[in-house]
Amino acid sequence: MFATIYLANFYLQAATRHQPELRAKPVGLIEEQENKPVIIQLNAEAESAGIRKRMTPSQALARSLQVVIKVRAPAQEKALAEILLQHAFTLSPYVEATAPGVCTIQFMDGQDARLPRQAGSLSSRVARVIDRLAVCDIVAQAGIAPLPDTSFLAAQLARPVLEIDDAKEFLAPLPIETLAMA
Repeated sequence: MFATIYLANFYLQAATRHQPELRAKPVGLIEEQENKPVIIQLNAEAESAGIRKRMTPSQALARSLQVVIKVRAPAQEKALAEILLQHAFTLSPYVEATAPGVCTIQFMDGQDARLPRQAGSLSSRVARVIDRLAVCDIVAQAGIAPLPDTSFLAAQLARPVLEIDDAKEFLAPLPIETLAMA
């Protein structure tokens, strides 16, 4: 089995993690190094205000004067990635930092002898890690499935943990646009 822990809007979470006052405001994130900076990530409040990815900051401000424009913060991104990995390693020694804000964990048959025995189902163990990340002001979700790609897709759709036993049954009703995310 595999689990994927997914931090949606990873770069935005890293840039705003220590600013709880921004949670209720529309926020867009830009890459400052670009010739023409455009929004690369935004929160739900910004989307509700009509702001979209690839807009310039001035276009975003034209849609909402309350929008806060942040720039990527590589130091915070590195720290957030390390926190994610540390929490993932509490589940299994087989962990991969798959992408920014994505961590894939493999569970071997049975429990690894090097880890202390943990009570509860796999879903409840992963849910506890998601809860511990929330205490660190990190919004995470997780998917559990027999294959890593399926666990990644489940993680993107999870609220906050989704366990899949049958990949075919899970994938069959999904629209093709959802499958393109993976």
